[in-house]
Amino acid sequence: MAFNIHLLHDIVFYLLYAMAAIVTFIAIERIIFYAFTIRQTRLCLESNQAPNANSVVADMVTPLQAAEFGHASRHQIEDLAESGYIKVRTQLVHHLWALDTIVTAAPLLGLVGTIFGIIDTFSALASSGISDPSAVSAGIGTALYATALGIGVALYGLIFYNLFHNRVERISDKIKLIILKFSGANPQASA
Repeated sequence: MAFNIHLLHDIVFYLLYAMAAIVTFIAIERIIFYAFTIRQTRLCLESNQAPNANSVVADMVTPLQAAEFGHASRHQIEDLAESGYIKVRTQLVHHLWALDTIVTAAPLLGLVGTIFGIIDTFSALASSGISDPSAVSAGIGTALYATALGIGVALYGLIFYNLFHNRVERISDKIKLIILKFSGANPQASA
């Protein structure tokens, strides 16, 4: 029983197309999430009110405000602030692991597709001989498309991964300022 190399080559293409689709879906979801979160952090920093109840910022600020009004100890407020930050940070980096994996795996998968394509071309050569050099060139050219597609998908994912990593850092800095503001540690808040 021989492997169907042509089928494996096609499967690699389908996997690369699926990776491109996954990058697109993650990018759309994260763009919407980060835009909403950035807006909520700005509102929270510019005013003294908590953000909308349906945001990750509100999930962090509400317990801090309740602890401050309940006269919690400084240690309890610090614990609440730290746990709130960890929760927000977890939600900020959600799905970024998938982008990182795709950026790493797509070029390798493209190379595997190229290898399968070249094996398929050499198998066709072995069975029919070199009767048509243009068919050999076309087969090798098709095999190289897998590498190009893999690198393209990786670059596409890398753009979003770097953009989102930058957004996470910017939002994290604002979240730290919000924690200081609502935990009473900010000297400007008490003045």
